[in-house]
Amino acid sequence: MRRLRGLAVWGAVLLALGAGVSPARAAGEAPEADLSYHGSAVLAGGRVDVRLTPRNHGPGDVPDSTVRLRWSAPLAAGEQRLAQGCARTGRQEVVCRTGALAADGLGERIVLGVRLRGRPAEVTMDVDTVWGGGAVDRNRSNDRRQVLVLDTGDAYFF
Repeated sequence: MRRLRGLAVWGAVLLALGAGVSPARAAGEAPEADLSYHGSAVLAGGRVDVRLTPRNHGPGDVPDSTVRLRWSAPLAAGEQRLAQGCARTGRQEVVCRTGALAADGLGERIVLGVRLRGRPAEVTMDVDTVWGGGAVDRNRSNDRRQVLVLDTGDAYFF
C-alpha cells in the first residue's frame, strides 16, 4: 500500500512536469510575482502630496496587494485626504490597496495628500509592500523605496 502511494505521488509529479507545471506549483505553492512602485512626492508647508503607480513585473497575476507609506515625521491629528482604499494605520503611516495587478501590467494610480505635524524642512518617505496577495516576490529590492523629500514644492521621483 505504501509503495502504491509513493508511485501515485511520483506519477503526479511526472504528469505535472509533463504539463509544464513545477511539482511545488502542482502541490499548491503560491504564484510568483514581482511588485514595484514608481511615482513622486511633493512637500510644501507641512503637506505631502504623493502619486504612485504599482506595477507587477510577473510572471504571475496578483489578485490584490497592499502598499505602505511611512514618513519620518508624524502625521497631523485629524482627518487626512486619502485615496479610496487607503487608511491611516499608525502615527506615521498609511496603507493603500492596489487592486488586481496583471502580470507585466500597471495598476491604478494612487493619489493622496497627508498633512504632517508641524512644518518639517524635510521628510523621508518609505514605500514597501505589506501584503502581496499571496504571491511570492523573490525580488524585494524594487518594492522597497526610501525617498528624501525637501520642503521646496518640487517633485521628488522614485
